Amino acid sequence: MSIPLLQVNDLKKHFPVRSGLAALGVGRKRLVYAVDGVSFEIARAETLALVGESGCGKSTVGRAILRLFDITAGQVVLDGRRIDDLSAGALRPLRRRVQVVFQDPFASLNPRMRVRDIIAEPIRNFGLAKSSADLDARIGALMDKVRLPRDTVNRWPHEFSGGQRQRIGIARALAAEPDLIVCDEAVSALDVSVKAQIVNLLQDLQLDLGLALLFISHDLAIVEHMTHRVAVMYLGKIVELAPKRNIFSNPKHPYTKALLSAAPVPEPGAVRQRIILKGDVPSPISPPKGCRFHTRCPYVFERCRTEEPELRPIGSTHLAACHLHDLPPAQNPMAG
Repeated sequence: MSIPLLQVNDLKKHFPVRSGLAALGVGRKRLVYAVDGVSFEIARAETLALVGESGCGKSTVGRAILRLFDITAGQVVLDGRRIDDLSAGALRPLRRRVQVVFQDPFASLNPRMRVRDIIAEPIRNFGLAKSSADLDARIGALMDKVRLPRDTVNRWPHEFSGGQRQRIGIARALAAEPDLIVCDEAVSALDVSVKAQIVNLLQDLQLDLGLALLFISHDLAIVEHMTHRVAVMYLGKIVELAPKRNIFSNPKHPYTKALLSAAPVPEPGAVRQRIILKGDVPSPISPPKGCRFHTRCPYVFERCRTEEPELRPIGSTHLAACHLHDLPPAQNPMAG
């Protein structure tokens, strides 16, 4: 059995907060539990979608994998090698294998660099081109891959539309010849028609190049279209993880069910019963004891308030963190 391309084991990232007297060094420093024990795997050429409400920690997971900051605890393992504890020098050659496409297609591009130089930068950084002619050939091939005219390489980022700028960002990520691309809300800033084009492009590139994708998004319609598996996050933890078909047809966690009920229904005239969650998302500075979702769950019972559920198998390929599955099927509203 081959090892996964990426393994994330009990990942934690806690950010210190200093305010009021704590900022003056008086009193105890508080923490934001942005990510608090997340585990998953991504196989080669697989797309795993990470979904959840804003502030649930999904982008923090992506940035932790990219080593944009040090993690608090846990492990990030790339192709069997742990990378979260590597020095900057040891990590440098491995950075080529994990690249990123950011949310804002304009802010993520240097406005003082022409497109040619933006795409050439990772090629030069990792010494991938053997000569100037090879560099030019690589840039031209990348422009072809993202379906932009080769003769636009000498333009500036502001001369392109949002969708075209995101294609440039994708070309820059591909320039390093990565195994995994983290797509951090990569289509959320684009118009609907352009979203579809970029999603189709990513799928084609995945098939052609064998790329793995970590697709971070809150758009469930896009997720349903392009992913293989889905991990649902709530307040710093994964509460459900399963193949796409299982998640969308038979969710096993009340939070997932509520998220799906809020997604637009594609069929005209179709009706979906909307689940309105009570209250607000608790603060990640002081998450609730027990199940973190219990303050908003329509099926909460006493055990949920005191004991934190583990993410465990509910069937052969389905994981969920919910005490309801310990109840008899007749008493479990998420059974079936």
